[in-house]
Amino acid sequence: MRLFPILCLVLFFSLGVASSLRFRSKEKKAKESSVGAVGTPRSRDFAFSLYKVLASEAPDQNVFFSPMGVSMSLGMLSLGAGMKTKTQILDGLGLSPQHDQEDKLHKDFQQLLQRFSQSSDGLQLSLGSALFKDPAVHIRDHFLSAMKTLYMSDTFSTNFGDPEGAKKQINDYVAKQTKGKIVDLIKDLDSTHVMVVVNYIFFKAKWQTAFSDTNTRQMDFHVTPKKTIQVPMMNREDWYSYILDQNISCTVVGIPYQGSAIALFILPSEGKMKQVEDGLDERTLRNWLKMFTKRRLDLYLPKFSIEGTYKLEKILPKLGIQDIFTTHADLSGITDHTNIKLSEMVHRSMVEIDESGTTASAATGAIFTLRSARPRSLKLEYTRPFLMAVMDDTSLFFIGKVIQP
Repeated sequence: MRLFPILCLVLFFSLGVASSLRFRSKEKKAKESSVGAVGTPRSRDFAFSLYKVLASEAPDQNVFFSPMGVSMSLGMLSLGAGMKTKTQILDGLGLSPQHDQEDKLHKDFQQLLQRFSQSSDGLQLSLGSALFKDPAVHIRDHFLSAMKTLYMSDTFSTNFGDPEGAKKQINDYVAKQTKGKIVDLIKDLDSTHVMVVVNYIFFKAKWQTAFSDTNTRQMDFHVTPKKTIQVPMMNREDWYSYILDQNISCTVVGIPYQGSAIALFILPSEGKMKQVEDGLDERTLRNWLKMFTKRRLDLYLPKFSIEGTYKLEKILPKLGIQDIFTTHADLSGITDHTNIKLSEMVHRSMVEIDESGTTASAATGAIFTLRSARPRSLKLEYTRPFLMAVMDDTSLFFIGKVIQP
């Protein structure tokens, strides 16, 4: 009996990384949203578990991914999974396989997609999914309906008997949705494929206050104690959200974006990267947001572009999500074909950080004191490997580690 594979693709592109959602630091809101990383229950635990696996797989390489994109794709797949396969997916996301929690998972994603569909000044954003299916294989109506209703998914008829034509159709769609930033995503496709599921996220936004490109200059970045490279280093002296976390030995700076998401740049103390990674979890990030103080910093931050491509069929089994990638997969909620499995799940992500900001008038800083002398600035240089995250009060958009800008 021939096995029909499904290909699942997860895309994340961010330029000048930001979000359209409002950032609110009120403690009440933080408590109300204490479960849910991407707007979903408890999946923040999944985000940090996945980060640690990815980081351990390649300890000397950059890491960048969107936990929101990965968990959304898993949520979509759970719609069509039978009980054992569904339970593994939900357990991997940190959820109980109880019916009400699964319903809440899908409804939270539905609300997130509705919020993302609203435009905002200074922001380009798109978030969505698409299902490309072979008309020769019957896909259950309730699965298609749920994908459209809960995940706003587009559905396209695709002739997988013409692999080159199918590949072009899907790659053209991806390139359009990511504004040409991700092209030729699919390299190999053959006539055994019957469905491709794509999840994409595209962000482009500006800092609330720009870094001036006239201040950017080449500086040393210490990749390792023995390896130093030259990188373009942005510089701006200003008031920033700041905390020195002595518990896990790191310094954290928060920089807001238009749309009011916040980027966290986490600089471990010398030789403490592993300690910081081990201490990263949802509670730690939330504590930073509540404990930030305003500090005048002479900040040096690399201008960089990094990307990551991950074969999640090799990663997710380490988090207990195994059956869906094997012949034991129960995808009976998708189709009545019993010989179907998920052959690949590719997550590709990219981020660019540069000086871009708002107009000059919006860049004027607030006056925090009435002192006659300007407060002394603390010089802070991100000239060795560091971590980063972008989040708001309800959503963790991405996590990254910059080893080599």
